[in-house]
Amino acid sequence: MGPIAAAVSAAGGSLARVFGKAGIPLTLLDTPDRLILLRDQPKLIDAAIREIGDPALPARLSLSTGIAGLGPIGVQVRAAETLGAALARVEVVTPLLLQTATSTGLRRQGANAFYEYAVAERIESGRQANEILALGYLLGTVRHFLGPAWRPEHAVVTGATLTGRAQIQELFGSEVILGARAGLIFSLDHLDAPNPKRHDPGVPATGEDEPIGDDLAACVAHLIELGLDEARPSIDGIARRLGLSRRSLQRRLDDAGTRYADIQQRIMARRAKTLLAEPALPIGRIACELGYTDGSHFTRAFLEWTGMTPSQWRRDVRLRGPAKSL
Repeated sequence: MGPIAAAVSAAGGSLARVFGKAGIPLTLLDTPDRLILLRDQPKLIDAAIREIGDPALPARLSLSTGIAGLGPIGVQVRAAETLGAALARVEVVTPLLLQTATSTGLRRQGANAFYEYAVAERIESGRQANEILALGYLLGTVRHFLGPAWRPEHAVVTGATLTGRAQIQELFGSEVILGARAGLIFSLDHLDAPNPKRHDPGVPATGEDEPIGDDLAACVAHLIELGLDEARPSIDGIARRLGLSRRSLQRRLDDAGTRYADIQQRIMARRAKTLLAEPALPIGRIACELGYTDGSHFTRAFLEWTGMTPSQWRRDVRLRGPAKSL
């Protein structure tokens, strides 16, 4: 969210209005590098585009961020031996890391390859903006192997019209056409391009033979943390956001060696400590923000988590310093 917020602010737009229209808590800006759910991203980008009147904003964001902004997916790209190997690994890891609703894939079209991006989840608004954002990342992936000056034969987005086509084409350096699927078209010969930076010291050591993990517990923890910006999230709510039943989520967490309650307790304790480190914030207010009906319920829970009451923990912070206590 950080780059989106920065772009809106730089253009003189209202962040409160953008986040309000997207239905996302403005408090998330306190941690601007946090990820948000896929279904929320198109709404936020669409609201930002409307606020500042820049239809090319998604292309600017993804091109400026590059594959470094793809997190674990970018790690897979930078560790692959060839472009073809990188795209194969991205195809595997993308559904795992993006809640199964997003996919990439490579299709052959004669002498060309069509590197496509698709979202299975229904998106009411902002689908095309999401595709343009994704195309910028796809471009960054291919350019990692072929160089920053590389241009595809065509870029494709879905929809009946494309607002700001000239600006987007200038940014991508290629013609953008409308089609049934979003993606990039380029020569099949490029798939054999070697990774020029694979053995650089700065490239993570993830190898092509290493398994790609599906860290569901980390995803659940992240969703719980996001949910705390509105109210304490329930296991049923988290399961719905992941497209799972409650029992399926419980079973998969059990297979991973953890439980929803354990993850929630860890996140709640961490958020409570962060809030308690603010000396001017009343404990009753903190209890309310964490979803407790009163301070006494919060105090009992915090005592169970840490062996200290909130007041004792806050005093300990003042005596020892926040860096040591957090």
